[in-house]
Amino acid sequence: MPSLDQYHAKRDFRVTGEPRGKKSRSKATGGIFVIQKHDATRLHYDLRLEHGGVLWSWAVTRGPSLDPSEKRLAVHVEDHPVEYASFEGIIPEGEYGAGSVIVWDEGTWEPDGDPDKMMKKGHIDFEIRGDKLKGRWHLVRLRPRPGEKRDNWLLIKSDDEYADRKNDILEDAPQSVKSGLTIDEMGQEPDARRWHSNRKGRSAKTAKPKPAPTRTRARTGKASPGEAKLPSFIAPCLATLEKSPPSGDEWLHEVKFDGYRIGAYLAGGDVTLYTRNGLDWTERFGKEIADAFAGLSVKSAVIDGEIVVLGKDGVATFSELQLALSERRSDKMIFYAFDLLWLDGEDLRREPLIDRKEKLRDLLEGFDEQGPLRFSEHFAETGKVILEHACRMGLEGVVSKRADAPYRSGRGHDWVKSKCTLRQEFVIAGYAPSDKTGRGIRSLVMGYYKDGKLQPVGHVGTGFTGRVLTDLQSKLDPLKTKSAPFSGAAAKEKGVVWVKPELVAEIEFRSWTRGGNIRQASFQGLREDKPATEIVMEKPGKVEEPRSTKAPAEKAAGKAAAKQTPVKLSHPDKQLWPAEHVTKQDLLDHYALVWPRMEQFVVNRPLALVRAPDGIEGQRFFQKHSMPGMSASILKSHDPEDNEEILYIRDFDGLAALVQLGVVEVHIWGCTVDEINTPDQFVFDLDPDEGLDVEAVRKAALEIHGKLDELGMSNFVKVSGGKGYHIIVPLKPKADWAAVKGFAHDFAEAMVQAAPDRYTATLSKRARKGRIFIDYLRNNRGSTTVAPYSTRAKKGATVSVPVTWEMIADGLGPADFSIGSDALKKRLRAADPWADFFAKGKALGRG
Repeated sequence: MPSLDQYHAKRDFRVTGEPRGKKSRSKATGGIFVIQKHDATRLHYDLRLEHGGVLWSWAVTRGPSLDPSEKRLAVHVEDHPVEYASFEGIIPEGEYGAGSVIVWDEGTWEPDGDPDKMMKKGHIDFEIRGDKLKGRWHLVRLRPRPGEKRDNWLLIKSDDEYADRKNDILEDAPQSVKSGLTIDEMGQEPDARRWHSNRKGRSAKTAKPKPAPTRTRARTGKASPGEAKLPSFIAPCLATLEKSPPSGDEWLHEVKFDGYRIGAYLAGGDVTLYTRNGLDWTERFGKEIADAFAGLSVKSAVIDGEIVVLGKDGVATFSELQLALSERRSDKMIFYAFDLLWLDGEDLRREPLIDRKEKLRDLLEGFDEQGPLRFSEHFAETGKVILEHACRMGLEGVVSKRADAPYRSGRGHDWVKSKCTLRQEFVIAGYAPSDKTGRGIRSLVMGYYKDGKLQPVGHVGTGFTGRVLTDLQSKLDPLKTKSAPFSGAAAKEKGVVWVKPELVAEIEFRSWTRGGNIRQASFQGLREDKPATEIVMEKPGKVEEPRSTKAPAEKAAGKAAAKQTPVKLSHPDKQLWPAEHVTKQDLLDHYALVWPRMEQFVVNRPLALVRAPDGIEGQRFFQKHSMPGMSASILKSHDPEDNEEILYIRDFDGLAALVQLGVVEVHIWGCTVDEINTPDQFVFDLDPDEGLDVEAVRKAALEIHGKLDELGMSNFVKVSGGKGYHIIVPLKPKADWAAVKGFAHDFAEAMVQAAPDRYTATLSKRARKGRIFIDYLRNNRGSTTVAPYSTRAKKGATVSVPVTWEMIADGLGPADFSIGSDALKKRLRAADPWADFFAKGKALGRG
């Protein structure tokens, strides 16, 4: 039977930062898997499979191998708690397993049968779906030698499409999938930057019983020596604006509060209150709320909520909160708590919302329901009914949340907000002076950012009080400037005092005009928790904007400087391709040059990224998920099939943000974010055996082109920037992934049957000898191919460029274009061969 007795017996949780954990609810079969790289007495990898409410665990001495002929020793060790799957950090000296730990890979596993029976038999067949490892694997128990006490197994990769006999995944991808750190970097990191570790333990010498929490220590938020160490900051989960609340029993509905979103961090009796952008506002909110939190009987916690001030009618009003802040009055402030992310060293974010809220309710049980710390109740009635009630009561709106969803930082669709009135933040661009004595401002000139430029939305002239006007005037006067932050006609408006666009205001208004201005607008207060550059127009509906199938207008090559972005490059002279002297700025200039042609192929598509922060001669790693500090221009969504996080961009600012991260290759799915189940293209990647020359690959590409033409399927070609060519067929997004992959497989097999001495459709290197591998596997759901006009992390700073079939017939090689080359500039001056790519797509049909 699964048990954590051995796990608990080996560890002193007053000292180690590992989670104590407990046996969780058991799943029927399968669950999460994780591989943790562990630099203990000797470096090894810990494979953990969720079963029976715990993690079955094996120490793999040399780590997993993708080569089926490599059998790696795996020593079966004690079961670990499921909470251990997210642990990263340093186990202190003198403790069991002392050393650094990173999450090297994670995902889900599915057994091929009854796990308990396979465990007893000593042969576990299973499939894993991780960030780095995929496909089928085997764990086989070895017969014990005389006197041997260890339970030894072998970990073996199955010979399937994910097998790889040539490359070493351990060397190619050494970083954590959580923090991006290597095992050496984790050992060198200061505590504040261990993004995904659990609490930090005390040394054995200084460990003492935890003192009772005090109600007065509420300033720094730093843990006392030996107390639990929380994450330095967790970015909040943000709601997506919709016209109406969602329906269905899977949703919970809460009041949308009109205040400041705050995360309360509790450690050893200290309390820190962070805004949504990580600003420490503990002092600003006074002692009442902090004292209430300090009274909770916890070692550590992170509680998500909103601070408000209630008006005379009992409704939270942002203007009242602003007035209280300006007058330094905290006695009327209330913290409504609606989520619990961390409790006594345990990360709760993976748990369903409904379970987190129950723990939060239990934590706050007994607190004064009229005091400064209150539990935010939720309602299970239909969202439409709750919104109607909220609007009648004069509330701002409703936030609807999926009851079974984990907590995900950033904006997504697990939380949806519906408003009673139109309301959002705008940037103050200037003001019109008042001609009345004692009133310095008649109205404020407002705007929002779009594509890096400030767009005007008109004036706001109501909602001010005398005290607010005085305070506002004192903040605007130091920002006065002679030039308008707008361009065009808006910049020529007379009688306006222009200011630097740095202040953000909350505005309530009735509607938008056709000309893009706001009607019947009222000032609610300044928002000091949001930077001005993040203020964009809020539109109800999906966050993702649908991709247009129209080709972007042609622009002459060589006008890279005309494409502006607010994204600033750190170290723009950093050489990403040192041998070619190609810098980060050169890479951004390249994308500015090709953006008019590249845009339709990368916007609103799930991305996978190859990063080389120290240049291609340094460490490179593959990234599919977000990381702390990532630009807001890089957006996040989730795959509805497996809930995996997806990255995407929707403008040039997003691509520039990728450059800032040191992304040297951009890979795309064959679908858009909003039509993720139906591909709009499929690809054949021609990958030759090392002994074949380019001429053989070129002839193969032309032959496949001819066969696709015979089937009446429009097809396009681009050079890969590496060894081969990519042949891509546009589709109307009707067929699902299985049908598209099935067609690609059948086509590849037909080519092999026609010329078995020249082609193979088998991934293994052995089958590829003397042949060209027609790689159809890139048409799996979640598989990617390098984007058109993306650079490659290869010598020569090559680029994957769309070309014509005539150019291939004339002998164009797969690596004939590079960043800034005359050949690339000449290609961009010619007509775009892929301008009508999506217009040529047809629905996939079997004939």
